[in-house]
Parts: sequence; structure tokens; C-alpha cells
Amino acid sequence: MAKETETLNSYNIISAGTVIKGEFHTSGNIRIDGTFDGTISTKGRLIVGQGGSISGKITCQNGEFEGQINATVEVEQHLALKATTTVIGDIHTDKISIETGAVFHGHCKMNPREAEIPFENKDKENKK
Repeated sequence: MAKETETLNSYNIISAGTVIKGEFHTSGNIRIDGTFDGTISTKGRLIVGQGGSISGKITCQNGEFEGQINATVEVEQHLALKATTTVIGDIHTDKISIETGAVFHGHCKMNPREAEIPFENKDKENKK
């Protein structure tokens, strides 16, 4: 248990000036201040710093974006778009917060579990 907690509290860091292309999978947290092009997934938190950028596909439990994102984004719990971020791509998340100044071009689907229920069935469930 201690090792699992340690993994979730530590960060894998891609520093400014670093460019990575390919796939990156981890159960720990990730901070990107450099450039990543490809598929990135974590069971933890993904932070993209103000100078960071990601192109491709993102999957994470929680996200906080300050940099440039050109990707399909899937966040299990909460995504925070900070004032300095630009996101181009579709977002699927349970909860989202967007600061004034953030730029978002794409579609957002929130709470994907409910989105699978057709509208006519939702009306029937609300009447119960």
C-alpha cells in the first residue's frame, strides 16, 4: 500500500525543451513542461504547464491544463482549463472548470455515463 501511495504522489516530469513522440502510460502523476506528440495515459493527475504542449490523445483521472493542447481528451473525474491554455479537440469528462481567458475549440461531453441514455428515456426516468 505504501508503494502505491508513493507512486500516486510522485510526478513523471517532461521538462521544458524536451520533445517526446510515441506512447506514455503510467499509474502515477505526470507534469509536462516540454512537448509530447502521441498517446499519453495515466491513472493519476496530468498537469500541462504554461510552456507545455500535447498533440494526440490524452487519458487521465484528473487534468490541469495551462499550455497548448491539440488532442482528444478523456478525463475520468475533473478537468481544469486555466486562463493560459488553448485546447483544440474534443473533451469527455465528468466535471470541467474553465477560467476566464482559456480558449477551447471542440465538443465537450460531460458525465459520459448519462450521455449514453437517449433523451426520451431521461424524460421517463425524471417522471418516476
